[in-house]
Amino acid sequence: MSFILYLIIGGIIGWLAGLILGRDIPGGIIGNIIAGIIGAWLGGAIFGNFGPAVAGMAIIPALIGAIILVFVLSFILRTARKA
Repeated sequence: MSFILYLIIGGIIGWLAGLILGRDIPGGIIGNIIAGIIGAWLGGAIFGNFGPAVAGMAIIPALIGAIILVFVLSFILRTARKA
């Protein structure tokens, strides 16, 4: 059950990061889940684990990490489309 909750929280975090930046994450729901989980790892590595945690994810660093990931990913994809 905790694995499913981890995926749901990862999807919500990825979705929120896309909303905050106003950019679509490639891959739809699966892309949101991947962006949220990788963002949680990235945010934890950069900022540490602080704030409220759900399913083992510290929400604030995870959201910041997902925003960074979505921004970088959208920049790379936009650059690749122009080339």
